[in-house]
Amino acid sequence: MSARARAAGLAAGFLADRLLGDPARFHPVAGFGVLAGQLERVLHADSRPRGAAYALVLVGGATSLGAILGHATRRRPVAEVLVTGVATWAVLGGRSLEREAAAVGAFLVAEDLPGARRRLTHLVGRDTTELDEAGVARAVIESVAENTSDAVVAPLVWGGIAGPAGLLCHRATNTLDAMVGHHNERYESFGWASARLDDVLNVPGSRLSAALATMCAPLVDGSTSRAVRAWRHDAPSHPSPNAGPVESAFAGALGIRLGGTNTYYGVRTEHRPGMGGGPAPVADDIDRSTRLARLVGFGAVAVSALLPILGQPSLLQRRRRR
Repeated sequence: MSARARAAGLAAGFLADRLLGDPARFHPVAGFGVLAGQLERVLHADSRPRGAAYALVLVGGATSLGAILGHATRRRPVAEVLVTGVATWAVLGGRSLEREAAAVGAFLVAEDLPGARRRLTHLVGRDTTELDEAGVARAVIESVAENTSDAVVAPLVWGGIAGPAGLLCHRATNTLDAMVGHHNERYESFGWASARLDDVLNVPGSRLSAALATMCAPLVDGSTSRAVRAWRHDAPSHPSPNAGPVESAFAGALGIRLGGTNTYYGVRTEHRPGMGGGPAPVADDIDRSTRLARLVGFGAVAVSALLPILGQPSLLQRRRRR
């Protein structure tokens, strides 16, 4: 029953995110971010050990809370469904990601490039002030691809594996990576542990995201074979071990070209290899990317809901143990 309750909770939380998006006020992830910021002021130093302690306290605390909630409800199916469902809804960000992408796309369709550049800052950390239409569309689609993996697929996978503990562990790690996992003078050492842990936890989600994107490509007028080819040939050249597979698979699936030079407000410049081999993206490709992301999300919740059921001992095995 626990496995079925976990699966039902994951599905319920996913549907809540699709219908409602993030809470407008009192978002638990925002509260975690405030706590993390306060602890950073206490522990920050140009030190990997201090950064590791910072990650251990915050991720360990979130994971422990999830484990306590999971243990407290494991023999109460209705409570387990509710706890898992609420935790899933709290950690997912698929609907909000889609809304932000659509908002930028609407500015481009209206030929309001300055408005699109301003709204794009809600999605990416790169400098948007000089981007043309193709640059804005590329930034949106890259963000949709990467964040579908980080904010939808990966937490669902860990929820399927470990229930509320897995959900909160992944979300806490991903939040810390967004806060301190940067290559700059302040965080190069302090954020190292958070960034590396995020890389490890996102491995299964990124590969599942890429696989689902390749399979769903025909549903957005794309090509599975191109997605597979881009994933195989282009992903290894990407500087991120997890964004590479997802972004290359999306590029191939949509038949467009992603990658290129990104600047970060004068702090640094990154030259990323081209992925996908198609033409530069346009405004209409943003809608196709969000449709593909939505399909990937539905596929991910189906797979993740099956994980606890498949991992449960069969009735025959239980009888033999008796």
